[in-house]
Amino acid sequence: MAWDDIEAAGGLAVITGGASGVGFASAQHLANKGFDLLLADVDDAALSRAAADLSDAGAKVHTHVTDVSDAAAVNALADRAFDLGEVAVVMNNAGIGISSSTWENPDAWRKTFDVNFFGILNGVQAFVPRMIAAARPAAVINTGSKQGITTPPGNPAYNAAKAAVKVLTEQLAHELREAGASIDAHLFVPGFTYTGMIAAIMPEKPQGAWTSEECVSYLFSRVAKGDFYILCPDNMVTEAIDARRVLWSAGDIVENRPPLSRWHPDWADTFAAFEKG
Repeated sequence: MAWDDIEAAGGLAVITGGASGVGFASAQHLANKGFDLLLADVDDAALSRAAADLSDAGAKVHTHVTDVSDAAAVNALADRAFDLGEVAVVMNNAGIGISSSTWENPDAWRKTFDVNFFGILNGVQAFVPRMIAAARPAAVINTGSKQGITTPPGNPAYNAAKAAVKVLTEQLAHELREAGASIDAHLFVPGFTYTGMIAAIMPEKPQGAWTSEECVSYLFSRVAKGDFYILCPDNMVTEAIDARRVLWSAGDIVENRPPLSRWHPDWADTFAAFEKG
């Protein structure tokens, strides 16, 4: 289904994690394209501020406080959405970042998966069956991460959850295609983007980071082309570098290299030469 058809049909865009960062920037973008908005977030005060800003700019916006890790809460969000009208876009975007280790802090793993994976699965399962039944042009956009593709060392729980989002979204796209549904699925993979999560660590925007608005502009330019995998570059990493890094990661399996060989001292020079092409 072409994005032009979805835009032409209009309707409601539902965005989780919509009160800030790329969620809020996506809301601004979609409102400018004529969509009504339903923003979901755990932060009621942030939702109110976001709604006020969007309303002042002329958007028709609704809010719903939602913990995406709670399937019943996401089903309630879907009930609200379909009561409001036809759902055109669902952006499963809410996420958290908690430090983790493979053999420590099991609570961090559970919390990360509850939000970053099950939050997206809850969104898919609450919305997609009703979107299929509506038989109208629509799109589901799931927010993944490059950390779920190249899986760099440092936060294994986050990486594993985002890897699961990748697989879920690939399977969703296949099943929608096989069902003949008029719904597109997209895997949105931001680059280094200056969001609230990053701002908590770095009070000033690093030169290498894109703004949320830049990231969202790139996202929807690729959605308009019908692309499934949308890996965003940034001010440090080009599309070409992303491609080389993804190829190298897949090569660990094919070439039987050590896991995460990109960060292995014995492979550092080989990877550096490969990355340059």
